[in-house]
Amino acid sequence: MNWCCIWMASGGHPAWFVLRNLVSSTKLDMGWEAHTSGAVAPVLQPWSEGKKHGGPLDVASPSLYVFWHCATRTKGLCRCAEHQEQARHLLLVDRTEVVRSSLHPVFSKVFTLDYYFEEAQKLRFEVYDTHGPSNLGCQDDDFLGGMECTLGQIVAQKKMTRALLLKFGRNAGKSTITVIAEDISGNNGYVELSFRAQKLDDKDLFSKSDPFLELYRVNDDQSEQLVYRTEVVKNNLSPAWEPFKVTLSSLCSGQETRPLKCLVWDYDSRGKHDFIGEFSTTYEEMQKAFGEDQAQWDCVNAKYKQKKRHYKNSGVVILADLKIHFTVAIDFTASNGDPRNSCSLHYINPFQPNEYLQALVAVGEICQDYDSDKRFSALGFGARIPPKYEVSHDFAINFNPEDDECEGIQGVVEAYQNCLPRVQLYGPTNVAPIISKVARMAAAEEHTGEASQYYILLVLTDGVVTDMADTREAIVRASHLPMSIIIVGVGNADFTDMQTLDGDDGVLRSPRGEPALRDIVQFVPFRELKSASPAALAKCVLAEVPRQVVEYYSHKELPPRGISTHTHEACPQRLGQLGVQPVSVSSTLEVP
Repeated sequence: MNWCCIWMASGGHPAWFVLRNLVSSTKLDMGWEAHTSGAVAPVLQPWSEGKKHGGPLDVASPSLYVFWHCATRTKGLCRCAEHQEQARHLLLVDRTEVVRSSLHPVFSKVFTLDYYFEEAQKLRFEVYDTHGPSNLGCQDDDFLGGMECTLGQIVAQKKMTRALLLKFGRNAGKSTITVIAEDISGNNGYVELSFRAQKLDDKDLFSKSDPFLELYRVNDDQSEQLVYRTEVVKNNLSPAWEPFKVTLSSLCSGQETRPLKCLVWDYDSRGKHDFIGEFSTTYEEMQKAFGEDQAQWDCVNAKYKQKKRHYKNSGVVILADLKIHFTVAIDFTASNGDPRNSCSLHYINPFQPNEYLQALVAVGEICQDYDSDKRFSALGFGARIPPKYEVSHDFAINFNPEDDECEGIQGVVEAYQNCLPRVQLYGPTNVAPIISKVARMAAAEEHTGEASQYYILLVLTDGVVTDMADTREAIVRASHLPMSIIIVGVGNADFTDMQTLDGDDGVLRSPRGEPALRDIVQFVPFRELKSASPAALAKCVLAEVPRQVVEYYSHKELPPRGISTHTHEACPQRLGQLGVQPVSVSSTLEVP
């Protein structure tokens, strides 16, 4: 039995928080996956000690923290809590995003918790008015109120309202938190969506609108619950928002015909967002419309439609998709060691995959969800290859130069294992030829005028590249194309010089001084993640790709197209996918 619970916090105006559960148990205890997202609307007054109200323009910027009590014994959480939060006897689960300058915000942040029937699992919710950067703790923020309850109370009552309390048990004005639970029937599928818009109404006088989109589902009682809120795209009437992932349960309660509503707003830093328009659809309609290449809707403002005789719309919202073309390049230089020797980085151990295989599988399994035909280019460099055994820095490891693609990640693994005994490891470590080859494919895609494919090149190498100047030149040229490069350093070599290719510490420049248009390189030393899970490895390696994708399409104004659905169970956060927020199910505001 699966449940979805929703928290609502209010300062005279209620706000919602969502707690979703997925049950998996072999005994009487129930293992729950819980998600929270929602909104807090605190009354703006000097509640906490030291808080000063700066007048009518000083509007709160609330965020909410969720804690486990130490007494909550949930699979090791107690031990972790006692170690990390001994002074307060609380374990911080996570916090929501900060909604700036708003008395009625709705949060979309998602948390994951575990619920057990036989345990009294105490939760604490604390609301703060945030002043500094959102990534800092709550020490310098103003406390607006808190509430404690157990997970069991939420599940048993299905709807529970509590007052927000200040220190020493004083009421925080009229603020309340309400918790609602609903059955979500264990549908573990998720869907990845990406929206863009064209020719939105301009709501700003001296600049262009700063649009963001909110996606709601319509419940059986006709109430509307926030599913997801996109980021704000500044000064753009044709924005392309980051792709995002939601579960089918969150999106439509597993019912593809359930009504959905999308609202587009012009962001206002004071919290008074200007309404641009809206449209209604269903997930079923989305799939059908995309299949017919008609996945777009008029964004309509009802007031304008009534007043203006020839009004058509306030812009068009388009459902977009992105296909990933994944290429892996493997270092076959002699510095890896003889593959027949157990000390070699290329040694095939029947009981334990080597570092090349670990990195390849972890990243490839993420990327293959976005490749429609599940065929991947697999290349090698730095080896002497048959029949003439000349050194090659760009060869197909399946030895088919006409078709270097392999069937799925397993096909790449098999080609790699079959290739090792047929080549002579040599050198040097030249990477520029493979970067240039993938860049040529990306350039051809860009010339289509649509760029619905994005290219990811995964380079696995055991040392610093020899052709550093040529590599820098190739990366700078590739930064103008729909392309990202991930370099995983395998082994224990000194990779200090490789950090220069990763633009985190400054803009990468070619030997001629030309700067890269975008930072498209992510370098990760595998030894730092050797003990991590495959999911953690993939998350770290792919961390910068979503931003790189959005930067490219925003710069070129060539947003991707499409929709894709997946049914994996308990998937780690994937390539967003490309949106890179966890499953989000939020709420509808109500005024008491």
